[in-house]
Amino acid sequence: MLPVDEIRLNFNPASLAVLNAVLAFLMFGISLDTRIDDFKRVLRLPLAFTVGIVAQFLFLPAITFGLTLLLGVAPSIALGMILVACCPPGNVSNILTHRANGNVALSVSMTAVSNAVAIVAMPLNFAFWGGLHPTASTLLKTIALDPVQMVGHILLIIGIPFALGLWVAHRFPRATARFKKPVRILSFLALIGFIVGAIAGNWRYFLDYVGLVIVAVAIHDALAFGIGWLSARAVGLPDYDRRALSIEVGIRNAGLGLVLIFSFFGGLGGMAVVAGVWGFWDIIAGMLLAGWWGRRPLRGGVPGQARA
Repeated sequence: MLPVDEIRLNFNPASLAVLNAVLAFLMFGISLDTRIDDFKRVLRLPLAFTVGIVAQFLFLPAITFGLTLLLGVAPSIALGMILVACCPPGNVSNILTHRANGNVALSVSMTAVSNAVAIVAMPLNFAFWGGLHPTASTLLKTIALDPVQMVGHILLIIGIPFALGLWVAHRFPRATARFKKPVRILSFLALIGFIVGAIAGNWRYFLDYVGLVIVAVAIHDALAFGIGWLSARAVGLPDYDRRALSIEVGIRNAGLGLVLIFSFFGGLGGMAVVAGVWGFWDIIAGMLLAGWWGRRPLRGGVPGQARA
């Protein structure tokens, strides 16, 4: 069995183009559920938003960097973990926050703001932490990653579809109300289908190397949820907001990571296996956490509502 850093997963250019289109469609679906008021809400909840942004774009990548050193994972696995940590959240976080009886309005707003911030922050974060890594940096240099080129790619598959969806929702509110849910469900299922396809097309590699990443992914994911919750608790946010921020930081858009891995890293083994495993594990862990919280009453109740 070859070292995980030496394998390349196969994903032909035509399939990659379709995957890019599916991800753009997914972002379009997310933005249909977004309103300008979601961004204005930042002004009304400055503490929660500041904590959420800092936890996602500063704490999570930094702690992920430390985790890769602690676990001593292979360089390509380390790069995969860092890339996933730099990805923005997906709209599944909003669904899970609702299931967890958390602050859905905060979650929706955080998803919108985080995806906008990620257009610039994601490639810069990845280049910084990947370049700083003692073993992964050498591998990163051989790839010759151009952060500016990655920003352009992210702008095409996140920024433009997101802006287009905002415009459609504002310009055609009645039509949007009718088709936004089917669009969101269809795009999410299509993305899951392509992740499954990527795994199925490289099944032998996933079987050979999943054992190398499953423990690291499980620990990494648990830390991501924990970082969101602890950050919110540290500044005294109520349980209602803590649940939302925990899920918002814990749920990463691994589909976007997979697209970037095939587009810029040639399907590099450890990176692709991490993103593929994370895509499923993250949702399973999120559903379990949301289900557990959903059965537990909110401490202090819902802010602004009188208790019975």
